[in-house]
Formats: sequence, C-alpha cells, structure tokens
Amino acid sequence: MSFPAPGGPTRVVAPVISFPVGPTVVRADIPALCADLAGLLRGRGPGVVTCDVGGVVRPDVVTVEALARLGLTARRHGWRLVVSGGDPGLWRLVALLGLTGVLGRVP
Repeated sequence: MSFPAPGGPTRVVAPVISFPVGPTVVRADIPALCADLAGLLRGRGPGVVTCDVGGVVRPDVVTVEALARLGLTARRHGWRLVVSGGDPGLWRLVALLGLTGVLGRVP
C-alpha cells in the first residue's frame, strides 16, 4: 500500500500480520506454529509479523525457543518478526539467553 507522506515523497507501508502465541507452548507445538506462520507468509511480499505473547501464562525457555524459531521462519519468507506483550520475566529470560537483538520488541 502506498500513500503520499505530508510534504514528502510517497511512502510504502509494509503489511502487518498478527500471530498470537499462548497461553502455553510446549516443545512439540513449535513445528506446527512455524508451519502455520509459513503458510500465512508464503507467496506474500515482505512485511512485519507481530507475535502477541500477552496471553502466555508461564513463559519459559520453550516459549523463547518458539519465538526464536518463529523469527527464523519469518526471515526465511522475507518478513520481520516483532514481539508484543509478555511479562518482564519473559524479557529477562530473552536477555539471559542472549536473544534480545534477535527478537524485536514492540514498545
């Protein structure tokens, strides 16, 4: 979608897709989550996937692994994944695992 920016050139706005995760994630869920995301993105131009983790009840290492793998899936299809929601415990765990720079966060 394109529109003229006020007083400037035309800007192209990347499409955004919402992809909720939760309330619980077990390791066996990860391949299906990635397949579902790949199905949504296949054949589309680049954009941003907003992964909503606000409903995750008890974030753990598996939750972070799922987010990292979803991020890889998005990048393979030319998309960028950002994470919205999540309690401070999730973000401490993301930082502890060294994935802060990999998992973009919606402010």
